[in-house]
Amino acid sequence: MPVPFFMATLVLYLIGTGFFLAYLLRRSEALSKVSLAITGIGFLAHTVALLTRMMEAGHVPLASFHEAMSFFSWTLVLVFLIVEVRHRIHVLGSFMLPLALISLLSAAALPKEVPTLEPVLNTVWVHVTLSMLGTVGFAVAFVAGLMYLIQDGLLKSKRFNVLYAKLPPLDFLDHLNQQSIILGFPLLTLGIIAGALSAEFARGSFLNWNPEQLWALVTWVFYFVVLMGRLTVGWRAKRAAYLTIIGFACVILTFIGVVLKGHGAIA
Repeated sequence: MPVPFFMATLVLYLIGTGFFLAYLLRRSEALSKVSLAITGIGFLAHTVALLTRMMEAGHVPLASFHEAMSFFSWTLVLVFLIVEVRHRIHVLGSFMLPLALISLLSAAALPKEVPTLEPVLNTVWVHVTLSMLGTVGFAVAFVAGLMYLIQDGLLKSKRFNVLYAKLPPLDFLDHLNQQSIILGFPLLTLGIIAGALSAEFARGSFLNWNPEQLWALVTWVFYFVVLMGRLTVGWRAKRAAYLTIIGFACVILTFIGVVLKGHGAIA
């Protein structure tokens, strides 16, 4: 990825994260406006970086873990900006932008060389895109669950402080949690199917039953149970919040395992 745009994005997300975290502790709405402006500029720089990388590589830049983590970070910020425009929930940036920053820092630590794909692997980006979009859905559910638990704790302890005033109502956070899973799960499912098809074309086997694939299937089953529990049994509120936090931890563990074994290249 072109270094100047990537580094500019990293710096802007870092500054934006600092302002958003300060916004959690102060009543000044000016902080949220400054944070949002910095985040928007960072998002534009990130977009240019991704487009430049695509032109440099000659294919969709999702063939390496560096590219995948950068795309994950970009999508997280995009989702935040969309929710911000629709609902004006400034405090959401205090939770989502740090997550995007961590993802981008992970990308910076991974090998940045542009991988050369064999013709049979030219469609691997479909699998990665769908899987990453599903993961973004789970990340938003994780953030909503975390915010729910914080707000619920403040209510029960009757600490009506600055943070309590800025966090959305519990019903909204519960709804955001559920909708994020509803959107994320089908995308992850399609990503797993696309990955199995790519593996069949490339290696002649849909599944190799390696630890990474097993963890991915465990994660899929976990979110399937959570989704069914929410839609049929009526799991709500605190239980759903805890489960989505646990589920996202499984996602992170799966990714770490894949990166450690993959040495930078997804294919």
